[in-house]
Amino acid sequence: MGTADVRLGDRRGRGQQQVERRTIGAAALEVGAVGLGCMPMSWAYSGSRQRGDESLRAVHRALDLGSTLLDTADMYGPFTNELLVGRALKERREDAFVSTKVGLLVGEQHIVANGRPGYVKRACDASLRRLQTDVIDLYQLHREDPEVPVEETWGAMAELVQAGKVRALGLCAMGARGGRRSGARLHDATIRQLQRVQQVFPVSAVEAELSVWSPEALETLLPWCDARGIGFLAGMPLGNGFLTGTLTPGEGFEPDDVRARHPRFTAEMMAANQPIVVGLRRIARRHGEDVTPAQVALAWVLAQGRHVIPVPGAKRERWVTDNAAAAALPLTAEDLAEVAELPPAQGSWE
Repeated sequence: MGTADVRLGDRRGRGQQQVERRTIGAAALEVGAVGLGCMPMSWAYSGSRQRGDESLRAVHRALDLGSTLLDTADMYGPFTNELLVGRALKERREDAFVSTKVGLLVGEQHIVANGRPGYVKRACDASLRRLQTDVIDLYQLHREDPEVPVEETWGAMAELVQAGKVRALGLCAMGARGGRRSGARLHDATIRQLQRVQQVFPVSAVEAELSVWSPEALETLLPWCDARGIGFLAGMPLGNGFLTGTLTPGEGFEPDDVRARHPRFTAEMMAANQPIVVGLRRIARRHGEDVTPAQVALAWVLAQGRHVIPVPGAKRERWVTDNAAAAALPLTAEDLAEVAELPPAQGSWE
């Protein structure tokens, strides 16, 4: 099947109301409007709270609700996240749209990039085995290897499409810290990278952070994608959990939790940023007693364009259900104006 023929996850699930569908990218990738970020199930967040069977139920719940996009990567775990997703795909491959990533290797104390063409092809084969599928719907370059021209890496990924192992290609936005320190606009380097790889093979989707407290992609990256028919996968749309309003300043995080080292998650910064959550909660109350700040945050992301798919991370059925319900929450012009007036988040990587 060529990229122009992709229509995935069309089987309507188990008699339940499903989230709206959105079509992203020139390849017409059809997915549920709210995706599922699988990383927290096995990596980066509170290892003591990770439960494989519970996470598997969360994946099935997402598919039942039409949240078809399952976002994973070979480095998550490493490898264990793909194995977990593969357990669900073995039973329900036709219900899912599978996105995984290549290009980063996890060592004992460090992460390194590897974009060598031979490695990319071997990594794809390994991901296919772990995911228990014969094709990856969206294969994303996690990071560019500074020692390999990105065109060579992208060319190898394009060959995987031609071989029928991958249906479409995507690219993850480059890390933000360096851009902030240099004074450059945050996503300029990513746009330059996109311009280069587009000459080799079409980009169907870009994944980058976008949320109420990290709206920087709205400046240049999101409009750039929109103008070219490229889908936008909004990573961390709930601000690593902060925008849910369920985290208590000073409560602390487990040592293996990425938030333990994130400057916005110190007790001081979490307290300073509470007005953002208060504002989201105020908007939520206008829509009903059961509406949550997290749902307002996701609805705000959805309102940024029909090509935008928020991909909130979750590992519990309850959170998956709440997140999917955000697709049915229409924010008013008043709501959006109120979000725009919320104070900017404090705390940075500097």
